[in-house]
Amino acid sequence: MGSDLTVSTDPAEVGFDPARLGRIDRRLARWVDDGQLPGFLVTVARHGKLVHVGRQGFRDVENGLPVEEDTRWRIYSMTKPVTSVAAMMLYEEGAFELGDPIAKWLPEFAEPRVYVAGSSQRPVTVPATEPIRVKHLLTHTSGLTYGFHHQHPVDAMYRAMGHEWGSPPGADTAEVCRQWASVPLLFQPGSEWNYGVSTDVLGRLIEVVSGQPLDEFFEQRIFAPLGMRSTSFGLREGEDVESLARLYAAVPGRPGGAPTAFAPMDAMGAAAHSKPAFLSGGGGLVSTAADYLRFVELLRRGGSYDGGRLLGPRTIAYMTRNHLPGNADIDTFGRPVFAETPLRGVGFGFGFSMVIDPAKYGVLANVGDYTWGGAASTAFYVDPVEDITVSFYTQLLPSSTLPIRNYLRALVNQALVD
Repeated sequence: MGSDLTVSTDPAEVGFDPARLGRIDRRLARWVDDGQLPGFLVTVARHGKLVHVGRQGFRDVENGLPVEEDTRWRIYSMTKPVTSVAAMMLYEEGAFELGDPIAKWLPEFAEPRVYVAGSSQRPVTVPATEPIRVKHLLTHTSGLTYGFHHQHPVDAMYRAMGHEWGSPPGADTAEVCRQWASVPLLFQPGSEWNYGVSTDVLGRLIEVVSGQPLDEFFEQRIFAPLGMRSTSFGLREGEDVESLARLYAAVPGRPGGAPTAFAPMDAMGAAAHSKPAFLSGGGGLVSTAADYLRFVELLRRGGSYDGGRLLGPRTIAYMTRNHLPGNADIDTFGRPVFAETPLRGVGFGFGFSMVIDPAKYGVLANVGDYTWGGAASTAFYVDPVEDITVSFYTQLLPSSTLPIRNYLRALVNQALVD
């Protein structure tokens, strides 16, 4: 796959009906035309051949700057699969076992307490009966959470420390981990699923185990080999801020107007204009569609790329299987946090969710289709059954504003005729 987004394959050659592929852009464009989405870029590939690139609207509505193929996007939680791949590269080298307590490298997590009752001001806690293990970070079963959930007294403790949609000014990765370790866990490690800062802690673990800052590890071990030249923690020095799409947040529509509209979030968006102190393995990267497509294609190919291999195919297969006990879905095993897509019929592996029951999921999809998305409504998925990769980019918070990810699966799958 090349470094750009040039479609060089007739979709019919790989089983797509070109006319039906056109439905993808038409449906997405309706959100742009209705004033609900600033702009978008979408890619569809099969058997490693790019068959569709659609883009419409603006990366900066107010200044009339269109979405370009080389537009940079804050991919937020689409950073998590990169961090998970990095961790499993170290695992393949024998750096740790999946059952190892993380306190071996991060001693601040040596004696976690678990919330059982009380308020955020006066929590009642008990000692953890099980240490937080590496596998708990990879599967979001650690008991760590996010401040932005607004679901639990522990979330409020995170917010009180400055952890909601950002982190305390000047605090580096080591410091934010120490802060999280000082707060009770939501539950006993391994007993439930909850989306939280687990992958950020995993990023810190990678730093300690490898002896490298996370940005250097990513650059040397993942981005340079894959040719991902435009992916980094925030913009690099000297890079054009105008190349980065403006960040927007949904606002309630006025009576008689569009159901939702959006407004710039420039203060929050400016965090990506330079390299931050806290290298967030859970959400800190900016990237382009072409760059991230190289990473997604690495996954589809079982860890190999044109010049070599980052992971073994069995490792990728292990990462993308359901690791929730008893093959449970997130809806059953997890906490009721916000999510754009249904969590029924969806399991979780190492950095990815995957469809385990398409009928229960309620979306046209295949068993084993694995995915993740970002807070600003970006998303990707890999369908191993059909050998497809799909990626989508925009900059609209929160990701639950529009049901983009469900529509994408239906629109792509309806275009498959062979």
